[in-house]
Amino acid sequence: MHAPPPSGRTTGFLARILLLLFLLTAIVACSSTDEAPDFGALMRAQGPAVVNIISLRSVAIPDEGLLSEGQGDNEEMSAHPQFPSVDELGSGIIIHPDGLILTNAHLVAEATSVTVRLADGKREFPARLLGADPESDIAVLHIEAHDLPVAKLGSSKSLAPGEWVAAIGSPFGFTNTITAGIVGATGRNLSDGAHTPFIQSDVAVNPGSSGGPLINRHGEVVGINSMIFSPSGGYLGLSFAIPIELALDVAHRLERDGQVRRGRLGITVQALSPSLARAFGVRGDGSIVNKVDPDGPAASAGLRAGDVIVGYSGKVDGAEELMERVAASEPGTHQTVTLWREGALQQIVVTVGEYRSRVRFPSLAGQPVAKAANDEPELVLSDLPPELCRHIGIEFGLRVDRAPPADGGDAIRYGDIIVMVGHQGFADRREFQNLLGASAGGYAPLLVRRGMSAVYVAIKVPERPREAG
Repeated sequence: MHAPPPSGRTTGFLARILLLLFLLTAIVACSSTDEAPDFGALMRAQGPAVVNIISLRSVAIPDEGLLSEGQGDNEEMSAHPQFPSVDELGSGIIIHPDGLILTNAHLVAEATSVTVRLADGKREFPARLLGADPESDIAVLHIEAHDLPVAKLGSSKSLAPGEWVAAIGSPFGFTNTITAGIVGATGRNLSDGAHTPFIQSDVAVNPGSSGGPLINRHGEVVGINSMIFSPSGGYLGLSFAIPIELALDVAHRLERDGQVRRGRLGITVQALSPSLARAFGVRGDGSIVNKVDPDGPAASAGLRAGDVIVGYSGKVDGAEELMERVAASEPGTHQTVTLWREGALQQIVVTVGEYRSRVRFPSLAGQPVAKAANDEPELVLSDLPPELCRHIGIEFGLRVDRAPPADGGDAIRYGDIIVMVGHQGFADRREFQNLLGASAGGYAPLLVRRGMSAVYVAIKVPERPREAG
């Protein structure tokens, strides 16, 4: 017996079911691309190439006794002594196996010493600064090391709002920490005339994570974390990263020249919206000049407010690309600006000026910013001045002026301040030596102040400890 053929109503019902199944399958297939990546795999791939940056600065400790007669409270106390202090912790990425490291310029500003600690926690090296660019907040360091793991670099051009990204760094000193979030926006300019189109995300970035990588879902570095937006100084959901293409371009110029020179026209511009395009009678993309510096190169060439720039040595697509091209222009060169003015296209030749950054960091390019590697594996200490002891709340302390190369996370380091042996404080150097004597031939635990932290470290004590320093 044969089954009766399906009716038209049954056929239509089956068709709707098949269509529904097809749509559900398509939705699942599309949504699978938006699933969170394997962050563990990202950490294993990029973590070894992320380093800790430890910068020491000289800080003045106020002491009323040092004021000269007649000196007012608001005058600069230039006679105050300077003392080293761990003042900045950050991160960086290795971009060459022979010790080339990319990080933030603000981490090394005014630094008297910069130390790079590898992700294995066992090796650290004094760093040499090859150059720092405050405008982009990029710096390049070099350490004497070889065969290092190198970060896998990608491109920020394909990033779009809503994509997953992750950051690796050392927030508040907690090393090798990974955080994740999504891209909020790209090409974000944070000030007039800025040359950095930041990547905005909600990845948690806190002090200590600056200079570390922003990583896409494929495990590629697409940015260098630089700053957060926060009235309180802590993470509030907005962080900003420097696109990796810009960071690498700056790094190349710093490595080659020790500085970055940027072009300047002396104008501010805004994007050409559809309504403004209709108002000005312009078709296509462009940038409206809304301000001209009367003493700048653009004014000298005849540009004025209301001009719509559609080309700069070739076609440009919008205000962001225009400012990037201007900044990349060599100062002193002649560039052709194509603009729309009063219903007609015109071309003006402008002599590019040089942009002077409003951000000021000391020029340290080419200078060593860390003590040379120690040839003698001995500990060199000096008495901490009384005013600094009072400042950190101790009776007496010893500052580490030289330390053996660190071979672990519990090793003593240059800049540490020794405040206890075991659980006992000491009132002077002699008492310190006596406490060490109890561990002769073995190891002694020392409590040290390291920046804002207190940690225990272990040192080997010889059979007959001799005066250190």
